[in-house]
Amino acid sequence: MKKLLFLIFLPVYLAGQNSIGLPDVVNYAKQTYSGGLQNWDIKQDKNGVIYVANNEGLMTFDGTTWMLYPLPNKTIVRSVEIGEDNRVYVGGQDELGYFTPASNGVLSFHSLVPLIPARDKSFGDVWDIISFNKELFFRSTNKIFKLGNNAVTTFNPAAEWFFMAACNGKLYAQDNHLGLHVYDNNSWLAMAPGDLPSSSTITGMLGVGPDSVIITTLKHGLYRLGNLGVKKLPTSNSFFFEAERIYAATTVNKDWIALATSNSGIYITDLNGNIIQSFSVKEGLQNNNVLSILLDKQSNLWLGLDNGVDLVTYNTAIKQISPSPQNGSGYTALISDNKLFMGTSNGLFSVPLQSSQDLSFSKGEFLPVINTKGQTWGLAEINKQLLLGHHEGAFVIKNNIAQLLSATPGFWNFLELNDGATNKMLAGHYKGLRFFDTKSETFVPNNGIPGFDESCRFVAIDKDRNIWVSHPYHGLYKLGRKPDGSYAVQTYSDKAGLPSTLNNHVYKIKNEVVIATEKGIYQYDAAAGRFMPSTFYGGLLGTQSIRYLKEDSLGNIWFIHDKSLGVIDASGSKPTVFYLPELNNKMLSGFEFIYPVDGQNIFLGAEKGFFHINYEKYKQTITDLRVQVRGVKITATNDSILFGGFFKAVNEPQFQAAGAVPELSHKWKTIHFDFSSTLFGYQSNLSYSFRLKGFDQTWSEWTKRTEKEYTNLPVGKYVFEVKARNNLGKESPVASYTFKILAPWYQTVWAAIFYLFVMCLVLYGIYLWLKKKFRLQRLRYEEEQKRLLYIHELERNKAENELIALGNEKLEADINFKNSELASSAMHLVKKGELISKIKGEITQVMKGLENPQATSELKRVIKALSDDDNMDREWENFTKHFDKVQSDFLVELKQTHPTITGNELKLCAYLRMNLSTKEIAQLLNISVRGVEIGRYRLRKKLQLSSETSLFDYLIKIQTKT
Repeated sequence: MKKLLFLIFLPVYLAGQNSIGLPDVVNYAKQTYSGGLQNWDIKQDKNGVIYVANNEGLMTFDGTTWMLYPLPNKTIVRSVEIGEDNRVYVGGQDELGYFTPASNGVLSFHSLVPLIPARDKSFGDVWDIISFNKELFFRSTNKIFKLGNNAVTTFNPAAEWFFMAACNGKLYAQDNHLGLHVYDNNSWLAMAPGDLPSSSTITGMLGVGPDSVIITTLKHGLYRLGNLGVKKLPTSNSFFFEAERIYAATTVNKDWIALATSNSGIYITDLNGNIIQSFSVKEGLQNNNVLSILLDKQSNLWLGLDNGVDLVTYNTAIKQISPSPQNGSGYTALISDNKLFMGTSNGLFSVPLQSSQDLSFSKGEFLPVINTKGQTWGLAEINKQLLLGHHEGAFVIKNNIAQLLSATPGFWNFLELNDGATNKMLAGHYKGLRFFDTKSETFVPNNGIPGFDESCRFVAIDKDRNIWVSHPYHGLYKLGRKPDGSYAVQTYSDKAGLPSTLNNHVYKIKNEVVIATEKGIYQYDAAAGRFMPSTFYGGLLGTQSIRYLKEDSLGNIWFIHDKSLGVIDASGSKPTVFYLPELNNKMLSGFEFIYPVDGQNIFLGAEKGFFHINYEKYKQTITDLRVQVRGVKITATNDSILFGGFFKAVNEPQFQAAGAVPELSHKWKTIHFDFSSTLFGYQSNLSYSFRLKGFDQTWSEWTKRTEKEYTNLPVGKYVFEVKARNNLGKESPVASYTFKILAPWYQTVWAAIFYLFVMCLVLYGIYLWLKKKFRLQRLRYEEEQKRLLYIHELERNKAENELIALGNEKLEADINFKNSELASSAMHLVKKGELISKIKGEITQVMKGLENPQATSELKRVIKALSDDDNMDREWENFTKHFDKVQSDFLVELKQTHPTITGNELKLCAYLRMNLSTKEIAQLLNISVRGVEIGRYRLRKKLQLSSETSLFDYLIKIQTKT
């Protein structure tokens, strides 16, 4: 009876078991993607972008950013498909159409409803969209529409269309009255139902071979469609799947499929329905109601949930193992007797291992080892005995029960010690070292090392059987073995060459004792008695701090730097170093632990349980490393989308055409770039480097940032370039985005022409101004020269005037002299005339007294000589010459003015001009005074002078005119 019950409930038990290692589950909550609750369908394009049919529209995800594109009527998007024409087709409520990138790369919706006949436009929800033979098929419950050659054909069901899918080159649909149909020659042909119940609802059809299809149903389990028709899949889990309600399905690989259920998350099964793994809320899902499922290009599983989206990184080489129900921290692990033992902060647990190269796929439940509750520290297998170091002592594990070996508290580790004569075991504990004698398959506690009571968590034995112990805070110790078998303790500090007394950890790597320090790896030089930096490790790891070292069976050296895990890989021609960033900050800090079994099974202690690393798979996971520019925004007073992520159609290679370079106004102050890689599940492995050609001189440092912003770029043409790199050092091709920043209107060509024109005008104006200025300067110069010449003339005239004045003074002096001479001459003539007259009178008197006629005759002759007129005329001529010189040709001017004037009148005028008295004039003219008066009277009449005019003044005026 018990055996029968066991056989009945065995499938349930097996269904409840899961693999011990599970991949990470990444949760995208509604608050993350900012869409609606339910996610009905998921697709991926050739560039890796994910498309999700959501309650509030079509969502896209590029690894970094979620975008939501609502339908025009704001209805639920139930289905999504990428057509062979590279359009994203969606179906909603009474709406179907496609999204395609607009000119700016933003997805834009185009409705196909106008192509549908008016009688068929009320069709409800579109649940399935299938691209088949370059045509699109849209399924609602009461219509199937076929889109081809820009025309829509309608297919009506006998009752309702329940399902539609393409599989193995055929298109299938289910009518809930007539069963499964296949599309052929523009019509739907009913198929034989076989074992498929008429009331069943098909939810998935998966091709698992050229002539074999797995059919999943909502409530009736799994079926296989083959050459013999539809047959029930013979699996012991049939009733289990029927109860779980399979809502969707997808293939995982050629041997496994994934079933999405409404009640229990997803199940990974083989083609016979045997469960390999399961994922539910317990394994990290947000909820168990899975509406859609997709296997992406990296073999990860995308789950559209009733509330949220989850990513199961199914193809990852790193998996989580949780042996403790309380998620205790992982401290130690060991495989013994085909069982995996894992020590945690909650005790020791074990699970049987199945025959699998990757042990994470072993199915089973961890069971606690009896008597091990509490803190565990270390496991070791020595002398065919499994030993456990525990907070409460040392234990031997047999039949999943811990038997006390030593009650000394806090055993850290166990090491074999061959002293040359007998085999012993050395164990480090809280207060020193303890030796155990090996007898048969048992251990007998022996003494420790007297005087040495340091905590011995880090212990190594060198080839000379010296024991090295390090304490992170107390120092490094060497317990040197003496000939008598005792040990001498020697302490080392920074004085012995170590960079510091603190944080030194001793390990045995490649049969050599090395010290992991804050400044790299050091080795002991026995000849010098000092520690020296290791040349080998220094060339690979530099001087960075190292906390943990472990060598695996392949010669690789695993190390922990700060909170990151790395490995010195020895598989190549020379050692290389790389890191596993997926595990950053997930290890148990201060109590790091690595257990390398082989290349496919590396166990790592973590804050919660353990991690399993399939190292060979990790290195062989070659992904299509690409990076894409996913968005460009420009900002001034508000934001504007310049580029929405698509240069071309969704399935085409995304690169910018040469003629599609946008030109931006200078008013945009900021340009923001978003970029990402669609390596889902590997985001922590990626870093990015970028530059802006035309602005940056070099590439940026590698960073985790997926955005970059530039502000106030000058005018010019720019190319933003970005590349990605994974932790193995592989770089992606460069993605780029080209744009131009236009000059402001005042910096354009036309403005330059205008400026040139204005400049020419200005130059011409300056030329005219300078010309005018030079002309004015010349005029001013000429005027100045004239002024100077005038001044010079004035000065010269002044000088001449001075000279003239001097000359005039001289002339005046000469004139005065001449006048004096004239006056003297005139007076001389007057005196002479008076003298002659007197002489003549005296001679006449003498003649009267003479009686001598001869004497009288002589005297008469003398008188006659005295009265001779010729001499008088000659004297007058001389006088006239002198007078004209002195009086500036007065007589000439007077003669020209009055041509009728006589000679005697000229003499009279000359004498009047000299202002001689009437008497003096009479003597000079040898006439009487009365004659002078008469002469003056006649002269006035000839000169036609009025009685008011003075004769002297008139004569003066004549001289002034001259």
